[in-house]
Amino acid sequence: MSAKSTVRNTTWAELEAGAAASIERTCSVQDLVLFAHVSGNLNPLMLPSAEGAAQTTDPVAPSMWVGSLVSAVLGNILPGPGTLYRAQDLRFLGRVHVGDKVTVTVACREKRAEPVAVFDTKIVNARGEIVCEGTAEVDAPTVTQITEARHLPALIVDSVDHFGRLVALAAKLPPLKTAVVCPVDHNSLGGAILSAGRGLIEPILIGDPERIKAAAKALDADISRFAIEAVVDPHQAAARAVAMIHEGRANAVMKGDLHSDILLGEVVKKDGGLRTQRRISHVFALDVPTLDEILYISDAAINIAPDLMTKVDIVQNAVDLARACGLDQPRVGILSAVETINPAIASTLDAAILSKMAERGQIRGAIVDGPLAMDNAIDVEAARTKGIASLVAGRANVLIVPNLESGNMLAKELTFVARAEAAGLVLGAKAPVMLTSRADNDRARLASCALAQLYQYYRREGRAFGGEPPVARAAE
Repeated sequence: MSAKSTVRNTTWAELEAGAAASIERTCSVQDLVLFAHVSGNLNPLMLPSAEGAAQTTDPVAPSMWVGSLVSAVLGNILPGPGTLYRAQDLRFLGRVHVGDKVTVTVACREKRAEPVAVFDTKIVNARGEIVCEGTAEVDAPTVTQITEARHLPALIVDSVDHFGRLVALAAKLPPLKTAVVCPVDHNSLGGAILSAGRGLIEPILIGDPERIKAAAKALDADISRFAIEAVVDPHQAAARAVAMIHEGRANAVMKGDLHSDILLGEVVKKDGGLRTQRRISHVFALDVPTLDEILYISDAAINIAPDLMTKVDIVQNAVDLARACGLDQPRVGILSAVETINPAIASTLDAAILSKMAERGQIRGAIVDGPLAMDNAIDVEAARTKGIASLVAGRANVLIVPNLESGNMLAKELTFVARAEAAGLVLGAKAPVMLTSRADNDRARLASCALAQLYQYYRREGRAFGGEPPVARAAE
């Protein structure tokens, strides 16, 4: 076992005028977000834009964040552990932006009566320009301390709003005519109203008119501009939504305050439902704080124990949604408990076959690999440790689970433990179905509408929407 690194301070008696120490630090978006949390300073000049809005200027690092870097040298290196501030003056001569590397230097100017010492402090950027300078007066340590180098626990900071980007993109398309089934509580109706207000959908409210109006009153919302189809029974309301797809009056379905089984029962009916030649499946899209892009998980809501050919459709549906949301070539990891083929574990055999089918073009538009365990599917270091050489291992952005139970647990663990935000969509039907949970908030419903918009465009045009003005089309 290797010895842990240690840090030794410099006592006041050992300190000499002219002694100096430096560190280097690169400013990151996370630094700005964390400083805003700690200080309460929410100056928009010093934070990245939110909700997918365009960043008009590069965020400027708060000057006090820049100045605080001096304390890292004084407290960690010179004089080191045991140092306490008496005073610090700072003059800010330049600005630091995200990505800028700075060098922070302290140099002992003089020693005063024990334990006081005075340091010149200076921070320069990569071009050698001084961005901050000043003087620090400290109580230097009087007792030698040798301490182990300390590593702080990792922090999860969600500094990029991936759903915001999709919502902003989808809002550039014409509103999607959407049959909203039983929007009779504040969550489901609020989500539909919010999505309509953002230009994502044109809702048609199907349900008990009195309950819909009561929910609108509770929200203090005006729904007079929305069409209402008076259907009291939830089963009949679901059937009416499916019929409106066939009639061309709606192009998508949104679940409201009713059980998923009721809505899906009408969607998957052999006669009069929304079935196509492809198997219907559900895809969770999750904005996970620790990941740099949206993670897609399927199937965690519809197919309980899918066989191989069902999994082919599950993979293709998930790939199509990921491509619709802007991934040119999704990296699909087929999950199992292990990353090696084991005939006793059926999911490893399915994973190997699905990978080969993708190589031969039976699954299109993605790189598919498996079997992969969860760790080596999304963590590069875990994949490297296991010796897995793959374009997907450690970098998967689409995960295909063995069965509904494992998928549902995985998605909810990421949501409730890792604080991921989730949106969901049912694919493979004649129209996208937004199958959000009744407990989902407005933001989840808003993101699900964006997924439906972008997916519908992809199905129609055969490519992802890039934000260009859509071509006018005759009513379908």
